[in-house]
Amino acid sequence: MATQKTESALISKVWNIANVLAAAGVGFTDYITQLTYILFLKMDDEKEAMGLESHLPEGYKWKDLSTLSGTDLVDKYEEILKELSQSDGLIGTIFTKATNKIDKPVMLKKVIDMVSEDNWYMMEGDLKGAIYEKILEKNGQDKKSGAGQYFTPRALISAIVDVVDPKITETVADPCCGTAGFLLAAYEHMRTQSRDIEKQKFLKNNALFGVDNTSLVVTLASMNLYLHDIGVSKSPIAYQDSLIDTSDKMYQVVMTNPPFGTRPQGSVDVSANRPEFIKTSDNQVNFLQHIMSIVKTGGRVGVVLPDSILTDGDSTKKVRDKLLKDFNLHTILRLPTGIFYANGVKTNVLFFEKGEPTKDIWVYDYRTGVKHTLATKPMTREHLQEFVDCFCTGHREDRKETYNAETNPNGRWRRFSAEEVAGREDLNFKWLDFTEEDDRSVSEILNEMQEESDGIASAVARLKELLGGVEL
Repeated sequence: MATQKTESALISKVWNIANVLAAAGVGFTDYITQLTYILFLKMDDEKEAMGLESHLPEGYKWKDLSTLSGTDLVDKYEEILKELSQSDGLIGTIFTKATNKIDKPVMLKKVIDMVSEDNWYMMEGDLKGAIYEKILEKNGQDKKSGAGQYFTPRALISAIVDVVDPKITETVADPCCGTAGFLLAAYEHMRTQSRDIEKQKFLKNNALFGVDNTSLVVTLASMNLYLHDIGVSKSPIAYQDSLIDTSDKMYQVVMTNPPFGTRPQGSVDVSANRPEFIKTSDNQVNFLQHIMSIVKTGGRVGVVLPDSILTDGDSTKKVRDKLLKDFNLHTILRLPTGIFYANGVKTNVLFFEKGEPTKDIWVYDYRTGVKHTLATKPMTREHLQEFVDCFCTGHREDRKETYNAETNPNGRWRRFSAEEVAGREDLNFKWLDFTEEDDRSVSEILNEMQEESDGIASAVARLKELLGGVEL
């Protein structure tokens, strides 16, 4: 009989198996994906045992797999994955492009045995969802896999959702949803707003929409929502490329953290599918244009974007000018480095509404003089509480600056008037002037020096390789 365990005990067990598999050459991202497939099979079996309808076709269920061992186990598992990846609806989304990454029978059996020890379906949604979120967070910390690009810090997501304040009757989209952090936080924020059965039904089945163009991420996002009892018949997550999406779907709220940098080689040309876009190869600029195109008039946006969106010229400035003309960019939150898994990236959260031009812009500088690290000083939700309080959600007319040129020149919350905004070439607002002391330890300084040295050595080696035998 399966027994219930505490959240920490289950996470520890999942993590211990991860370490065993890592020693056998199975990376954590591959492990979490396989665990997702196996968990779904087990939960479907538990539902069926309770007299509920199974989602899976006969011959491709937990019972067809769990008693096997050796090569028979691997063969059957791969047969199940192939069959379910071709299914429609929720099954097809969870098993998007599913393939087996644990080819050693004994290792696969370890994962199956671990899952079989607990009753997952009857576990409270909050508990099993929390377990999965913790696993995804650990996955994001795996620097070797690069999975951090799919994971936005939950403290930041929470603050963004709190100030954007999606309502239970509204539609919420994330066009590059990663593991569905924004959608899940939006759901948690909205579900306590009403006990009306129809509103709750709309929230679970029709309010949320997420997209990602990476198959493993679609699997993780779909399962993340499913374990929170969201989208149990049809997943709100779609496997597609947002930037070439020409559908006319529009949403009342958009919250997202899009990928930065240039569009990957081999991708479909955005301008060929979206001729209305100002042409650029920058992902962040194209995503900003896409977001502007899918939010309804009167709709609200909270989006994480790099400094370049606020400072660059040419096509970026044209998009920025369009944003100021057709949208009310009322708030910018300047973020510190050290909160994302990509090192050194300087970002902001832009908050805007569709339908009216920008006038005043309020800026909260949570960058200057702020230091966070993922390991020793991670950003928490409490760090952003002052910003949330200053934002005055629902009553922005009551906003009050903490900045004062004479009495508090280092106040972090400042209003820039429409006239000041109009007279600027960029939107990179800086006014704080803290004298910063270097509080790094000797060990930290040496580590940073080593990283810089390694980077220089790598660059020199690459240059030598490119130059070959050329005499300089």
